[in-house]
Amino acid sequence: MIKVLIVDDSSVVREFMAHMLSSDPGIEVVGMAISGEEAVRLVSEKKPDVVTMDIHMPGMDGYQATRTIMETFPTPVVIVSGSLGVNDVSNSFKLFEAGALAVVLRPPGMEDAGYSVARKVLVQTVKLMSEIKVVKRFPKQGKVNVSRIHLPPSENLKVTDIQLVAIGASTGGPMVLQTILSNLPNDFPAPILIVQHIARGFVAGFRDWLATSSSLPVSVAVNGEKIKPGKVYIAPDEHQMGITKGPKINLCKLPAENGLCPSVSFLFRSVSEVMGSKAIGILLTGMGKDGASELKMMKNNGAITIAQDEASSVVYGMPGEAVKIGAATKVLPPAMIAAALSDLCNNQPL
Repeated sequence: MIKVLIVDDSSVVREFMAHMLSSDPGIEVVGMAISGEEAVRLVSEKKPDVVTMDIHMPGMDGYQATRTIMETFPTPVVIVSGSLGVNDVSNSFKLFEAGALAVVLRPPGMEDAGYSVARKVLVQTVKLMSEIKVVKRFPKQGKVNVSRIHLPPSENLKVTDIQLVAIGASTGGPMVLQTILSNLPNDFPAPILIVQHIARGFVAGFRDWLATSSSLPVSVAVNGEKIKPGKVYIAPDEHQMGITKGPKINLCKLPAENGLCPSVSFLFRSVSEVMGSKAIGILLTGMGKDGASELKMMKNNGAITIAQDEASSVVYGMPGEAVKIGAATKVLPPAMIAAALSDLCNNQPL
């Protein structure tokens, strides 16, 4: 049984959440907290496998409660947002800075047509996050001086004409992406395409959150738009994102790959076919194997490929699989990935 602690200051929401989660035979609600202070105490007493966290609460809010939990009794935290309003979405992503792992939209009432799907997403997210037994909190990092980071000796690989960077990430990815993008210079010469596995409806807010700490322009990708140097493109909901010659963004309403849409595998395969050796592929923290085989395809076609290292990964599934099958040219922590990108795109040896 997966033990869950529900945190919300609304008694109606707490009971609604308890009903939805308890209806799954694999989940047991072991407690309900009405405040951040009570949440911290109950995590210590009940030792839940997962905490579902409200954002807005009197006294200690969701951010403070999540941060305190991660500093005292590290436990997977799932943010349950009550709306997709600008402020709520922005605050949701701030909780990632405190150590939360995932964000989902609270399901509508049971009479709503979207209830069943939203409940399924909530339950699946809770179950997936319960598998993360050791949670690392990623405090917000300032910019690092990449000129002082020296990469280890290697095969003296050189890149003379990098035209695109493709990045894939899942659980734990938002904070890593923030670290990488915030440490790239504003004259970074290559476009960056990102597939981040995230709950439906949060992509625009994710874009806005990343943009606050990046000197590069960040946008949600639009089908057919020409890819511009120094710009960051994020895959939208329910579309596979690839590229065509030009290069241009190619968004497709195609089936999920590895159970995911957008899929990192689709992006990497497309980039490999169009760009060959003129690309960099990066696979970050996340569950499963999405993108691992296709990262090796990129490497085999001459691209530079990087996997996040185990020590800095919340979940070493995707990058770990890439390392296991020999898909990564380099295995690096986030700050050194930013340094490597800057060096490579300025024609420095890796």
